[in-house]
Amino acid sequence: MADDHTHVQEFFTARAANWDTRFPDDGPAFATAVAALGLRPGDAVLDAGCGTGRAMPALRAAVGPRGTVLGADLTAAMLESAARAGRGSSGLLVQADAARLPLRPRTLDAVFAAGLISHLSQPGPDLAELARVVRAGGLLALFHPIGRAALAARHGREITDADLRAEPNLGPLLARSGWRLTSYVDEDSRFLALAERTG
Repeated sequence: MADDHTHVQEFFTARAANWDTRFPDDGPAFATAVAALGLRPGDAVLDAGCGTGRAMPALRAAVGPRGTVLGADLTAAMLESAARAGRGSSGLLVQADAARLPLRPRTLDAVFAAGLISHLSQPGPDLAELARVVRAGGLLALFHPIGRAALAARHGREITDADLRAEPNLGPLLARSGWRLTSYVDEDSRFLALAERTG
């Protein structure tokens, strides 16, 4: 697992300074995905694997001034870019591993995770860790600003049946990890899977 973490940190550290300029038009897609969570004023939400914090302003707008917004990322350079972009004003930025969150059980109403699932070293246990910190009935949004086919094409690959984000794979994985898949959208303009915390 340490090697996986080192690889992830090296990958994102090298790209942190220019991350937002590489994807300048993603803002509306993030806002739409956050809206789909149905957050209420006063809610507590985690942006897991927040990167440069692009979702945090929309999360803050959704939960209002009395709500709690946390942005957690494994890579210090991404958090530094988030702070430089002023996104720390939308919530607390914390360097933390999504697989071992420094939070008490059932303290959150929701988790937003953009692009996170493909970087989890142990997807089942890691999704279970996200479930641990969310109250029963709380929500999870697994998001990417482009769909699986478009993302694979961008990287010169083809989608395989083994793709973790394919609905037949993702639904059972979430179910084993304390979640129930409630909505699934995979189109060129976005990938968004919503799940509810069971138990």
